[in-house]
Amino acid sequence: MEEVYFLTFREARKLLLSKGEVRANLDLRKTNRSHVVIVEEDKVIFPDGSEVEKDLLKKIAKDDSTVYFLRGGHLYKAAIATDGFYKLVPTIPPTIEINGIRMHRTKEVNPLKDTRNKIETVNPKEGEFVLDTCMGLGYTAIESAKRGAYVITIEKDPNVIELARLNPWSREVFTSQNIQLIQGDAFEVVKKFNDESFDVVIHDPPRFSLAGQLYSEEFYAELFRILKPKGRLFHYVGNPGKKYRRKDLQKGVRERLRNVGFKNIKRVDEALGIVASKP
Repeated sequence: MEEVYFLTFREARKLLLSKGEVRANLDLRKTNRSHVVIVEEDKVIFPDGSEVEKDLLKKIAKDDSTVYFLRGGHLYKAAIATDGFYKLVPTIPPTIEINGIRMHRTKEVNPLKDTRNKIETVNPKEGEFVLDTCMGLGYTAIESAKRGAYVITIEKDPNVIELARLNPWSREVFTSQNIQLIQGDAFEVVKKFNDESFDVVIHDPPRFSLAGQLYSEEFYAELFRILKPKGRLFHYVGNPGKKYRRKDLQKGVRERLRNVGFKNIKRVDEALGIVASKP
């Protein structure tokens, strides 16, 4: 399998300050593994013999918002430009940014802590079945599977899946026997599940303006249908205190959840969401 080396501003700055043989982490700090890199006067030589000129490293060192990777002797940005612009951002672990909007909280917490805050509201247990409605980079699915749950995760956007396949922190999505990925629109996919299939649903949709149907009463009714009795739901809503419009959003979410039968509907501030259960 072809080796891929990841570079961010952190590694670039370190290499620019070094000479000779240097040990560097090249997997976005997913592991403690280090590689021997040779720093010469005008270039850096990687373990597979690939070379990167120092002028390029200087550009990477100034770019603290992009992940780069070296594969087959060529340097690329971990980014996709199609009908939108998608890229990995070098937080630890990385988040994904779509048209300038980050998919995880990165100011108060890192993406992994953000994910764990959400998961702990419903606490998936060993042997339980979990639906993760909007995969993103797969951290929710991975953390749930680590607790022994079996996870079905849904992702609509093939560009997001492509970046997840590249990201070392997302690898378990594609290798874990406890995770099944379905590519499709969650609004349509959930209709295919049998009644009372899941113990837990973790619903972390894009913002309302991008995916309003995932905040609809029709969709919530489907989530209620596929949950087992005593099943738990976590629904990420965002920070409702920042704008009056967001307060209305949370109020509407609570009302629609109640309308389809959910009980024990509560706000969870540390996860910026709502928890509810099926009687």
